[in-house]
Amino acid sequence: MSTLEIEEKSVEDAISLACEKLKLPPEKLEIEVLSKGSSGIFGIVGAKKARIRVSAKELPAEAARERAKEILSEILKHVDLPTVVESESKNGHIYLNIISNGSGLLIGKRGKTLQALQYLVSKIVQKETGENVSIIVDTENYRSKREDSLTELAQQLCEKVKKSRRPLTTGPMNAQDRRIIHLALKEDQDVRTKSKGEGNLRRVVIYPVKKGKKSHKTVPGEENTRE
Repeated sequence: MSTLEIEEKSVEDAISLACEKLKLPPEKLEIEVLSKGSSGIFGIVGAKKARIRVSAKELPAEAARERAKEILSEILKHVDLPTVVESESKNGHIYLNIISNGSGLLIGKRGKTLQALQYLVSKIVQKETGENVSIIVDTENYRSKREDSLTELAQQLCEKVKKSRRPLTTGPMNAQDRRIIHLALKEDQDVRTKSKGEGNLRRVVIYPVKKGKKSHKTVPGEENTRE
């Protein structure tokens, strides 16, 4: 959790500023008074500001969700489209759904625009809170449709690998799409999957498993690489 040191004319003013910066009420803050300050002689000579050290006691899920919604709404003001942002906390994730005119502009090619919005909102919230908050941005039910499409692709490639007994490689995919491929084939003991490549060129390779050799499949972390 991030910690701030704040100086103001009084402890009360410093606490008020801390609440404004962290967007939390005083009862949600850990406050350490480093200096109460002094008014000096006649309120001028030798005057010292009060100084406090403050951090959030606990990241409130509700506050994080509202802040994420606020950030995305501000970003979308620069897009020439009427939009409304809905937010929901579910299974440890913050879901932000953009309601728009259905033009697909906010999705972009293969979801790149949507992914960029998600990345930007996540980074801002993480920087402000000091916490690794999981944020998923969606519109027009794109995430669900994309998952169904990638799952179907994974099954098609899997069948080809089984018939040819040769590995096949997907096109370049982001981490979220690669995860879907890995999970789609996780339970199939006749193939194994592995991510290869660097950066934006990273892909999933589907390998046939030799007869008599069991496939040890794990899905560690976000990358879901299976050796």
